[in-house]
Amino acid sequence: MDTRVQRPSLTEGSISRGLFKFALPILFANVLQSLNGSVNSIWVGRYLGEAALTATSTANMIMFLLIAMAFGVALATSIIVGQSIGANNMAHAKKVVGTSATFFAGISLAMAVTGQLICQPLLVAMKAPADSLPLAVTYMRVMFLATPLLYMYAFVMSTLRGAGDSKTPFYFMLVSVAFDIALNPVFIFGVGPIPRFGIAGSALATFVSQAISFTAMMVYLYRQRHPLAIHKDELHLLRLDWPVIGTLIRKGIPMSAQMLVLSLSGLVMISIVNRYGVDTAAAYGATFQLWNYIQMPAFAVGMAVSSMAAQNVGARKWDRVASIARVGVVYATLLTGFMAGLVEILNTTAYSLYLQDGSVAMAAAVQINRIATPSFIFFGVTLVLFGVVRATGAVMAPLISLAIALLGVRIPLAQILTAHFGEVGIWWAFPLSSAFATLLAVGYYKFGGWRSAHMESETLLPSTDS
Repeated sequence: MDTRVQRPSLTEGSISRGLFKFALPILFANVLQSLNGSVNSIWVGRYLGEAALTATSTANMIMFLLIAMAFGVALATSIIVGQSIGANNMAHAKKVVGTSATFFAGISLAMAVTGQLICQPLLVAMKAPADSLPLAVTYMRVMFLATPLLYMYAFVMSTLRGAGDSKTPFYFMLVSVAFDIALNPVFIFGVGPIPRFGIAGSALATFVSQAISFTAMMVYLYRQRHPLAIHKDELHLLRLDWPVIGTLIRKGIPMSAQMLVLSLSGLVMISIVNRYGVDTAAAYGATFQLWNYIQMPAFAVGMAVSSMAAQNVGARKWDRVASIARVGVVYATLLTGFMAGLVEILNTTAYSLYLQDGSVAMAAAVQINRIATPSFIFFGVTLVLFGVVRATGAVMAPLISLAIALLGVRIPLAQILTAHFGEVGIWWAFPLSSAFATLLAVGYYKFGGWRSAHMESETLLPSTDS
């Protein structure tokens, strides 16, 4: 049986049009996730109280870190799949998918069991407030039960994007979010025969909605005879291939570590901000909420660039890889600049969603926005260039560069500047460190050895299976 497929669209046609069409569903999916989290927080905060909201916030922070650990492995899988499809080697792509699926299932099951045992000690170690601790434990235990589903859901979506399909993940993300929003009040308060679950109901709504969406997505993929679907006569592909596992770990861990660097930098910066009182902290919190949306286009373009570049690396179309980088930088700059400009135009109107008009915090938020928000334009360029170099398997340089810029430059710079200029020094540390990260990214893209890097020990060749 010929397992080869026709050359995928990501290696042919207009790069600007193809990248835009590929990135748009990723952007919409990111917006949906943020909207879902905001709506769920409203239900919990308004109707279950501040202790419950604190509990979910603390628990979600831990869950984010756990998902970030799997993020790198999922991204490594998508890059290998993308390179395999670009090289027209579907047999190898399916082998990677089968091995990765088994690997993810095993890790997620172990995480689910371990989480039941460690969630309370972990929350105590994080000094969760006493009144929210029991609520957080209840919430986290349900979320840990859902971990296998969350991991497999993220794995399949990442794999589809690596294969050049960003629309299917978006459509089923839409299904998941719709069910989650609808089921939150049902499970929190109880309706008819469904009992009142309280805070556990919010976690249960996430579990059920993702189960529905994941099941529907798998049924759809098999009915559409997706080329990466594993069938009965291919169950041997689910066996662990240790060289592939080694690649996933070796390349995935540094990519997961990049997410951890971003999180750690954010936590340290919050601790610095908190020294200047509740008004400054509230202003920063409101600005941070808007930053989540400002940086979404950059993340979407960065993810799209990585998938698109991976397929072209596999196809050995290096001229297209360079063009993808250029177009990606333009898109990230324009889209992020537009979002930053929109917030500046809206000014206090945007911040009135979170702060009172005329307050000290409102004035501080406007100042933070004007100084620090443009840093996301630099951040977008960095994400795109590192997305391209990661597509070849060069993962250490992006990790080291981000660690230097965000931990080695941003935090000390904030400390130094605040000593001379007060809290305004914190805001200037953002654009200065982001510009430094961009310089490192441009330098490595221009002069680094990423073009000779490999995801796997052997160079990928077109399939000869028949």
